[in-house]
Amino acid sequence: MSAKPIRKIVIVGGGTAGWMTAAPLSQRLDKACEVVLIESPDIGTIGVGEATLPTIRFYNSALGLDGADFIKKTQATFKLGIEFKDWGHVGNRFFHGFGDFGPAIENRSPHMHWLRLAAADKNMRPLEDWSVATVMARNLRFTPPAGDRPSPTNAFSYGFHFDAGLYAAYLRDYAMQRGVKRIEAMITEVELNPENGFIAAVKLRDGRRIEGDLFVDCSGFRGLLIEGALKAGYDDWSEQLPCNSALAVPCAKVAKLTPFTTSTAKSAGWQWRIPLQHRTGNGHVYCDGFSTDDEAARVLLEGLDGRALDEPRQLRFTTGRRRKSWVKNCVAIGLSAGFVEPLESTSISLIEFAVGSLIQNFPDCDFRPELANEFNRQLSIRYESVRDFIIMHYKLTKRTDSEFWRYCANMPIPESLQHQIELFRETGRVVVLDPDGFSVPSFISLLIGLGVTPKSYDPFVNHIGLEHLRTHFDRLLDSIGGMVNAMPDHTDYIAHYVPAGPVPGLAV
Repeated sequence: MSAKPIRKIVIVGGGTAGWMTAAPLSQRLDKACEVVLIESPDIGTIGVGEATLPTIRFYNSALGLDGADFIKKTQATFKLGIEFKDWGHVGNRFFHGFGDFGPAIENRSPHMHWLRLAAADKNMRPLEDWSVATVMARNLRFTPPAGDRPSPTNAFSYGFHFDAGLYAAYLRDYAMQRGVKRIEAMITEVELNPENGFIAAVKLRDGRRIEGDLFVDCSGFRGLLIEGALKAGYDDWSEQLPCNSALAVPCAKVAKLTPFTTSTAKSAGWQWRIPLQHRTGNGHVYCDGFSTDDEAARVLLEGLDGRALDEPRQLRFTTGRRRKSWVKNCVAIGLSAGFVEPLESTSISLIEFAVGSLIQNFPDCDFRPELANEFNRQLSIRYESVRDFIIMHYKLTKRTDSEFWRYCANMPIPESLQHQIELFRETGRVVVLDPDGFSVPSFISLLIGLGVTPKSYDPFVNHIGLEHLRTHFDRLLDSIGGMVNAMPDHTDYIAHYVPAGPVPGLAV
């Protein structure tokens, strides 16, 4: 028998997480289910300038958003990957591009064949030269993938850089046009049902009482519902992800818009650079146990490539996740569910995943615990796989120039990650423990970029003639070079197809 359906959803908190949750719910639920979002003007949001993974395109597409309109309204640029500077060792530079290093050959990853060629020729060109996204990024070129048949013209993917505040506002308009009710107020109390411990209502400062069947906690780090009321607990990952502070500041844009995020390792953390159409987002992520705030601010401001448009804004966080993100009739999404850190632009993708899992496991008013268990299982796998991928950036360092990097080199890491690193180091093979997370090419980019050289490779690739293999790689390299040279400049592409207008009140 069917239980009573959910008739009212209350989302606590706006910002990116709140409106990314409200938008697909407003699209998919009928008018019989009311969606209410409560946000307070007195509580700021974390979003500064956001970089994303390619999965954001599927989220936007599922909502039916107009791609050009989205880019213009959010001051977006395109992102082909991440440039890493001084990671692994000072002077190191490598690129994590979105895409593989060519087609598979005889059902073996292209990097295996490259390893064989590199073993035979010490002057073999870097593997990155066969990454279309990387070659495009080096040359500051961009055009979307084209064609249905596999070729260099579609052997890459892309995400976006956009203003997180503008993106939240864009989705707010979308959701409210589809019936979401927005309440601007401060929550002063969370009322629990004394019989079953479920959330019955939230009380507002002005005296109103908002009841609901399902509550979604998008209240940020404080976890007003999931932790404040339901005491879900938190797994602290600071031992393996020691950065706990960030300073963020926008600066004036530069003439050329780079189609990639830049991450530059510093003595106690790293600095990001995210180019938007109207400004450049910058931040310094660091551990306050290895740097003072004043020193971190100095490092940040000295690393800007344009005039600072504001004073640096301080953020504090503890890396980790809730032990359970779904408790009783409350689901935590976004920072209230956990935070790994912004190094690989995973925060928004974790929101996408959580919203999708909520829709997949959508309950009725019985709130069968098996649904919550499955949601929590899925999120646990995703958060832990992201955690391990980020830890790898720090652990695989040869830097000894600061106490911070010496700590990272010697810190213990999860057995799952240790297995992935050792398997690659010994055999060149990559094992992906979360099939929906970072893929094989991403691991290869990081492992090779950070200086892990495999001692061997898959012996199966020896069955292909060496000269035949060289010819294949040479032809592919020529094809990539010719195609990229014919592409438009990234800045010119944006100016021609998706130019954004000025943001009111912003001095640039």
